[in-house]
Amino acid sequence: MRMRDTFLKPMHPEGYRFVAIFAVITVVLFLIWHVLGWIGTGLTIWCYYFFRDPKRSVPLGDSLILSPADGVVSLIEPAVPPEELGMGPLPLTRVSVFMSVFNCHVNRMPVGGQITAISYRPGKFFNAAMDKASSDNERNSVAIALPDGRKVAVVQIAGLVARRIVCFAKIGQSLRAGDRFGLIRFGSRLDVYLPAGIAPMVALGQTMIGGESVIADLGSSSPARLAREE
Repeated sequence: MRMRDTFLKPMHPEGYRFVAIFAVITVVLFLIWHVLGWIGTGLTIWCYYFFRDPKRSVPLGDSLILSPADGVVSLIEPAVPPEELGMGPLPLTRVSVFMSVFNCHVNRMPVGGQITAISYRPGKFFNAAMDKASSDNERNSVAIALPDGRKVAVVQIAGLVARRIVCFAKIGQSLRAGDRFGLIRFGSRLDVYLPAGIAPMVALGQTMIGGESVIADLGSSSPARLAREE
């Protein structure tokens, strides 16, 4: 990898107009006072990095469930999937990945399969790291049918400053694990609901890379993974 590629990442088209707005404001700030202009420059660079869309090395394997986002594992607990997906009333293991405003916010498919349901629900804007964000915040829920008939759900949840959930996936569409399916603007969280009997291979506080980090393995019977802090 060239040194330039370390710092210059492709930008998702969703970010073009935001970076343009920041840039125009920065020009105006320079005309007012150069100190304000440099602050605007920093914010423009941050906006560009917020909408960065780097390439990822997606692990191959039909049994792997990948992280849908960059961030930190903030919750691992049993929870009933959003009722609008029609996945039943029984709790499944939910793994939550919290994205700060400094993480890449492009969302990727956790598994390969067919989209069977997509449901957007307006709501509140609590801190996405909080447990009640799963039920109370604005969200977009996606159900994915696996070739063996089981389902995985991934839920985009708006956060404290997030005000726009974007989903590119369509019902009936078949996507591969690691494919881009949406993004959330300015801080948020993604929940992944694992099929019954599948234990997570991640631990609380673990840093995840969307489309690369493995959350679980459908073919594994190993118990939930533990970790230590150092």
